[in-house]
Amino acid sequence: MSKQNQKILLELVQRPDNSRCADCGAPEPDWASYQLGVFVCLNCSGIHRSLSSRVKSIRLDFWEDELVQFMKSSGNASAQALYEKAVPPYYYRPQQCDCNVLREQWIRAKYERKEFTGETKYPPVSYTTGFYEGMLWKKGKENTQFLKRKFVLSEREFTLMYYNKENESKGPKAVISIKDLNATFQPQKIGHPHGLQFTYQDEDRTRNLYVYHESAEEIVTWYNAIRAARYAYLKTAYPTGSNEELIPKITRNYLKEGYMEKTGPLQKEPFRKRWFTLDSQNRKLFYFKGQLDAEELGVIFIGTESSGYSVKACVPKHARGNRWTCGVSVETPERQFVFMCEQEREQREWLEALRKVSSRPMAPQDYTSEHAFKALQHHVK
Repeated sequence: MSKQNQKILLELVQRPDNSRCADCGAPEPDWASYQLGVFVCLNCSGIHRSLSSRVKSIRLDFWEDELVQFMKSSGNASAQALYEKAVPPYYYRPQQCDCNVLREQWIRAKYERKEFTGETKYPPVSYTTGFYEGMLWKKGKENTQFLKRKFVLSEREFTLMYYNKENESKGPKAVISIKDLNATFQPQKIGHPHGLQFTYQDEDRTRNLYVYHESAEEIVTWYNAIRAARYAYLKTAYPTGSNEELIPKITRNYLKEGYMEKTGPLQKEPFRKRWFTLDSQNRKLFYFKGQLDAEELGVIFIGTESSGYSVKACVPKHARGNRWTCGVSVETPERQFVFMCEQEREQREWLEALRKVSSRPMAPQDYTSEHAFKALQHHVK
């Protein structure tokens, strides 16, 4: 390509509007769709190519003069004004670190299905109707088998229900309140590219459901339908809340997950390998026997240092049963917890994640949550 054309393209991609991928926001995009006139990152360019959208590398490919002129007259801002004109506030806009199914369906929804151009759709897009039902493959509570189950989401009732058998006359197996429901994609953990985890409160326990659907579009529709219902619930619960405040509360990814070894309160008990999940929003560290368990074995509230909580690296006094050597100590007003990581990198990541939570000031609802948590722990004892 001529030096002049490359210079023009490199100048275009430096503009603030074009300096991030049009689809996932990754910095310094190196590719462009010369069909849509957008600058995209390598990962998103692969998705565009799979949709038969014409893409080229800004640096490596030959660019004809008319294509360079087209890129000059278009760009990310004008494409977003057209294709993202009417994205619902609850619709999840994927970031570069999000799983492939979310990014692919966002790109398809924008450019292929044109869901956000603001034109009236008939029939309406499924996640906008306030009601959704269909079959999902769900993992059994006690075994690893996935079975087809019917799920029904109702925004009016603020519930998600599922049925155990084809015979619905017996009623739903579970009626889950939208109030405490979280949904997060977990493809690695579930072992399916469309794996989705639902987490909710079941009396005093936290329950996990693991589901997937063969269709990428269907599972992302479920995800956004749940987000729509959560958003409607939050609008009702916090009528004066702004979108800036409410949108981050709709659903969340967990700050960190992984295996650590854990010992008991005396720190003389054998170390046992457990799966840990840190829920930053609720300031809770859950631990499970296995990574696809339905219920937690225990939970630790992470308060602030001024309230008597601390997080630090440690070396265990007793090492019965532990094969791992990189220690993490979590001190609460009640007791000290000692966990062991397999590698220093894991230890570093856990310390960083836990400190991120403990350094965040407690909000009024956190004090309420801590009080309820302590009362429950006392009751369990």
